[in-house]
Amino acid sequence: MSKGKVCLAYSGGLDTSCILKYLIEEGYEVVCFMADVGQEEDFEAARTKALQCGALKCEIVDIRREFIDELCFPAIACNAVYENVYLLGTSLARPVIARAQIEVAQREGCFAVSHGCTGKGNDQVRFELAFYALQPTIKVIAPWRDPVFYERFAGRNDLLAYAAEKGIPVTSTKSKPWSMDENLAHCSYEAGILEDPDTTPPPDMWKLSADPLTAPDQPEDFTVHFEKGIPVKLEYTENGQKKAVTDSVDVFLTANAIARRNGVGRIDIVENRFIGIKSRGCYETPSLTCLRAAHIDLEGLVMDREVRACRDQFVTFNYSKLLYNGMYFSPEREFLESSITASQKCVNGQVRCRAYKGTVSVLGRSSETEKLYDMTESSMDEIGDFSPPRPLDSSTCLPFASRSTAR
Repeated sequence: MSKGKVCLAYSGGLDTSCILKYLIEEGYEVVCFMADVGQEEDFEAARTKALQCGALKCEIVDIRREFIDELCFPAIACNAVYENVYLLGTSLARPVIARAQIEVAQREGCFAVSHGCTGKGNDQVRFELAFYALQPTIKVIAPWRDPVFYERFAGRNDLLAYAAEKGIPVTSTKSKPWSMDENLAHCSYEAGILEDPDTTPPPDMWKLSADPLTAPDQPEDFTVHFEKGIPVKLEYTENGQKKAVTDSVDVFLTANAIARRNGVGRIDIVENRFIGIKSRGCYETPSLTCLRAAHIDLEGLVMDREVRACRDQFVTFNYSKLLYNGMYFSPEREFLESSITASQKCVNGQVRCRAYKGTVSVLGRSSETEKLYDMTESSMDEIGDFSPPRPLDSSTCLPFASRSTAR
């Protein structure tokens, strides 16, 4: 007798393929859900595999545009970054994935949703907080927190053995057991030999970007146009022809292509997970690296310094932390996002950039509408309309003088 219908977040990889089979053996009917967030995946092959493993059906939902428009671009406008390095590529995708999964679960009459997140990771928190925010009555089946499951499958080698026993085809091997998560914005790598923080990632691990050492010897230039802090146009040259894209998905994909072939966006860090342990992660984040760098530069030209300081000190830090910790569906995120919008009213203009052997640099920036920068006023060769301040003395700096002589 069936225990009920469950919607499983399915990738076709080792973990979720084994979890699919395990849930069926436990008596559940399983509807698989796959989110297309731009990962390089043979979705039809994964669907076929899910059905062969016993799934009732496998729904594939394209949420690339929502991912870019609702998460990636606001993150760029905020200059979002976690612990000064990580551009939140995994975190950004989780809200739209969770929302789409709940919609499939509701449509298919599932009483529960399930995922393959490890009990030591951040994603279990991100997904489950989103699930409960979107449907408080939903039941969550998390195998990696179930003692029956994790005592049976102590590690990836046990999963590989189970897959072989059940005839489940997988791409992971015992020689390359690291875990990967990919979307349009990035690819992450962890586990296996990467758990030693002093082990250098093997060159063949990196999937998205060219090795900076062997990237093209000629730099590649491009221009990003912003309106209210959001990238709205990207100009570039292809085969000697000048081209431009304006659709948000096309802008993101083009930035990705330029960054990837020039080896831009690789990082290797040890970060602090939400659950309280440190984790070593390797990430490729090509497009976000380029677009965020351009955005930060433009703000220097057009943004009021006190607004920028408030945004940097409060909004950027807290928005990034909320995204990392899975608090997207919260009133505080809505408040911070409205603050981002308010801060970006004057961030209009264009930035000329260069990608070259793992780096992205700025060649120049301009704005037709925002005039905080005045060449004459800033010039060291003429006074213009600028009135220099009076020389400082004890009367003009009384608070400082008093403080310095106080006993």
